[in-house]
Formats: sequence, C-alpha cells, structure tokens
Amino acid sequence: MRFSSLFLAMSFSLTLSPAAFSQNVRLTNDVSGGYVSAYTLATGKPYTDSILTECSTSRGRQNEPAVAVDPRNTSVLLGSSNDYCGVYDATVNGVPAAVGPIWLGYYRSENGGASFQSSLVPGYPGDQSPYAALAKIRTASSGDPVIAWDRHGRAFFGSESSDDPGGSKKTFGDVWVATFDNPGGENGSTVNDGKRFIGSTIVQRGSSAPNLLGRFHDKTSIEADRTGGRCDANVYFAWASFTGNGSNQILLSRSTDHGASWSHYTNLSESLQSLQDPDIAITGNGNVYVTYRTFAKTNGEQDSVYYVKSTDCGVTFSKPILITSFLRWDAQDQGAPQATAASSPLDDVGFESDAEKSGGARDCGDYADHCTSGFTFFRVDTSPRSTADQYDSTHEYVYIVYGASVPGTTVSTGTTYGTITSGSASQSGAYFVRLNGATGEHTAPVLLDQQRVGHQIWPDVSADGGVLHVLWYDSRNDSSYSAARPIGNDASGGTHPALDVYATRSNNLGNTWATPTRVTDFTSNPNWEQFDNRSVPFNGDYLWITSFGSFSYGTWTDYRNTVAGLDAREGGDSDNDGADVKQCRTVDPTTGTVGSDTCPRDGGLDQNIYGSTTP
Repeated sequence: MRFSSLFLAMSFSLTLSPAAFSQNVRLTNDVSGGYVSAYTLATGKPYTDSILTECSTSRGRQNEPAVAVDPRNTSVLLGSSNDYCGVYDATVNGVPAAVGPIWLGYYRSENGGASFQSSLVPGYPGDQSPYAALAKIRTASSGDPVIAWDRHGRAFFGSESSDDPGGSKKTFGDVWVATFDNPGGENGSTVNDGKRFIGSTIVQRGSSAPNLLGRFHDKTSIEADRTGGRCDANVYFAWASFTGNGSNQILLSRSTDHGASWSHYTNLSESLQSLQDPDIAITGNGNVYVTYRTFAKTNGEQDSVYYVKSTDCGVTFSKPILITSFLRWDAQDQGAPQATAASSPLDDVGFESDAEKSGGARDCGDYADHCTSGFTFFRVDTSPRSTADQYDSTHEYVYIVYGASVPGTTVSTGTTYGTITSGSASQSGAYFVRLNGATGEHTAPVLLDQQRVGHQIWPDVSADGGVLHVLWYDSRNDSSYSAARPIGNDASGGTHPALDVYATRSNNLGNTWATPTRVTDFTSNPNWEQFDNRSVPFNGDYLWITSFGSFSYGTWTDYRNTVAGLDAREGGDSDNDGADVKQCRTVDPTTGTVGSDTCPRDGGLDQNIYGSTTP
C-alpha cells in the first residue's frame, strides 16, 4: 500500500529575497596563506610545498562539495570538494601554466562550522610530507569527493581519479578511499577526531585506457556503519563503472578493517544497463541499502529510482527493486561548435565537456562548447540521494530525495534547449519518498515545496538522530525565470544572478515539513564561463548536507567572489551573455592571434565552497 506524506509549502515574490538562515562561511580559503598541510594540522610540525603555496593565493575553482559532522562531537566538521587550487603551480615562458593537480580538499572545522582551515588530502602530486608515502594510489588528479564517519573517531574520504602521473593520455579511472583517525586513539579528545591521516587505498582499479575508454569508475558514494551492532564500523563504497561500449554497472565494495583493505566488488545492477548515481543508506539494524538512477532506453527501461538491500552486512544484495519512475529534468541542447583562436594546451586542465561532439550537449558556452540555442548554462540532471537514521532502532526507513520535472509545467521552449527532450522543458521540483525497508512499502513522491516560480535541483538529505534535513539549489529569485530557459538566462541569452540554496526539516519522519528557508545570503550567477579555458560553466553534480539531531550543516558551490571580465577572443563580450570572467590576453595587432590568460589568480576563476548551519 502506498500513502502520501503531508507537507507545508510557501511561495516567495521575486522582489522579496528572504534573509539567509545563518552566516555563510567559506571552506576554501585559497587567499592570504589559507592552506596548511594536513601533516601540520595533525602533528603541529611545519611542512609546506609549492602546491600548498599556490593553493594559498590561487583564488581558484572548487565545486562538488561534501561535508560530514562527527557523531561524537558536533563541533567537528570535515569538508571536501574538487579543488583546483594547485592547478597553476608552474610558469612557462612567463605565463602561468595549468600543470598542477585537481585534488580532494580537506577542510576542517572544530567550532561547529563557524570557520574552516583549508588543506588537501595527502598524496597529491608534489606532496613530500611524511604522509605522502601512506597514500597508496596512482593518480595525478582526483574528484567526486564523498565523506563518512564511523562512531570511533575515524573519517573516510572517497574519490574517483583519472590522470596518469606520468603525463600520458591514459585515464586510470581508479576509485580509492583515504582514512583519518584520532591521533590519541578512540579514547582521545573528540576534538581531534578525523585529524591524523592513516593512508589511502585503491578500492578498484580502472583499465588505464586513453580518453575514458576501457573501464572507468565514477560517481562515488560512501557510508560507514555507526549502529554499534553486528556490522559496526564496516565501511561501504559504491560507484558507477563505465565501459567503452557504453554500458555501465553499479558496483559496491566493503571494508571490515577501517579502510585498510577492500573486498572484491559486488554488482548491484543485475540486467539493468544504463544507470548511475549510487547512494548508500544504513538503517538502525545494520541493513545496507543502495539507491541509484536508471535512464530511459529503447529496451523499455525508464527514468527511475531503484534500490537493492543487504541483510548480511554487505556480503550479498537483493535484486534491484523499483521505487518510482519520474519525468526527467536533464538540461540538454544541440552542440554547434564555433572556431576560436588557437590556444596553448597549458591554458587549463582538461574538462569533461561534450558540446564539441555531434548531437546532444549537457552544458553550453563559447567556442567548442557553443550550442544552437545560444544559451550559456551548466549541466544538471535528476540524481537521487538517500540516507537512513542509524540511531533509529524502531523503523527500517530509508529517505530518498531527487529533483525531477513537475507535472503540468511542461512547455515548448521554441529552441533546441530542453530538460525533457530537446525543445521541451519544465519546472524542476525537489521530491521526497520514504521507503519502509522492512515491508517494501513506500510513500508516493511528494514535492517538498510547491513553489510555482523557479527550479529546485540537486537536493540532498540527512537523517541521523531523529530529525530529517533537506537542502537544494533553488532559482526562485531568478528575475527572468522561465521553464523554457536555463537557470539564470534571459530571453536574449544574457546571464545574471539566479541561484540560491534553500532547506527544510521534518521532526516526524517526513510526515510534515517546515516552511523552506533560504540558506544563502548571496544569489549567485552559476553560468560564469570558468572551465574549458574560460569557455563553459560548471557548477558540479551535487551539494551536501550533514546532520546529527537538530544540528545540521550544508555546503554548496558559490560565486560571490568571482570577478567579471571580457574575453579578447570574442572581441569583448560579442555574444552579450554576461558570462565572461576576468582574463588577461594580449592580441597580436598584425596577426590577430590571442594569447593565453596571464592572470588566472586575479579572481576570474574564484569559484568557492561556502557552508552554513541549516534548519
């Protein structure tokens, strides 16, 4: 039997932006000497290197944040992101060159998120600290950070990785996990939980093929058992495995020795063929659930959320079980590449963009990233997130959220842009479902907010300690909102500030929800062209919320520090998109050749991770 949850909703006028819930705090302090070695943080012994020096003044890019609160001490928070702070760690012919790594950030707060010390997970290229040798990994870059705590003061950072340290075109595609513990042991002061780096271990190797071919692992998820029961301290790591023939699987491995070693993976996909975005939830009795999304295909698969269940501490899992289908909200367009002046391959690190390919594109900007519609927008799609309350011994509930099209809002866009198909779009809403794992029953999907203006995308949910908290990006304050256009685009293709973060909570297991509250105190323009050599925007594929009881903290990608500018390659802002960031390029008066950006540290790339306590 299915039954619907009740919810409360509230509408806001575009002319009234409600005050933020709490002060917004910067996690990525890549200014004024803001990065310190994780070795120094844990031991008090001084150490630095050129990467940390670069990170301390780079004003670089960070996205896809993760954050987790210590269940033993809610004053301790650990955060991470795809951190580009060390990218411009070299100079070639007097010009900053993008030869440094993209790496996992390690951001630490010991005052409940009021401030953070920025660092990097050890093992990055150029790390020569005593911790470097403990990182048993083989990559020049990493990303998709995920974090989980156990109940013994240990924290686990999961990652996917790609580039070959030898500089070849091979993309390793490994997935790995870094472990941090309390230097004083489990009985040490809890303010030191998750501070000492123990090491990093490869969970599964990719096939080391060029250009993401072969087997490539991506879309990570991690969770640790905090129940104190039969599976206590087990760590579970799931990911999507892609192969060169276009098919993919959801795989899971577990560690029973605190991340020191990992089991051979289990395939959670069965016969399903096109799927990704796994997320792990552990209920109070130690049962393990993994949810993921499937994509509509000609073989009859629909856009849906599935789950699998383990009752033996992750040794075996059930067959996939359908929870719900949905109408997708996947931003898309048709690629229409345009030529530009040739630039040095050292201008920027590689970026996974598909606009230069024939057919569909998930993000649009300039040059090779230009799309037929002329709009500039970041990629976004429907991605389910799930959690469970590990301290709830009464219910076997799994809580699931996702952003999807709102029925009755579908419109023809009149362009090649769309969110359902090219030329067809809708409003996106944040949906909630509660699964009773003991019976298999679940509530019907309900909107967390019946907001009629703006999109709600990338929701996340946290539940430990009896209170549910949900966070999402929200464009209700977009002055040019239209379901027919990308977030932050007006009818002429110009971009403007349009994105905030909102949150809500439930004190009764999701039966009712509080009025959503604005968390951000700054409305961002998410369409700044900061990637692929200042050609296309990228906001990341998720934000994050963590909680314990009534305490909750959220993190997101933020643009309040980005400096606008003009792109000499297009003679200024010839497309009038208002998305160009500060860059310094010289133009040869004889040949018209445009040079590389000589000022990447001057704020044009200043994308950051901010956070705040949430309702």
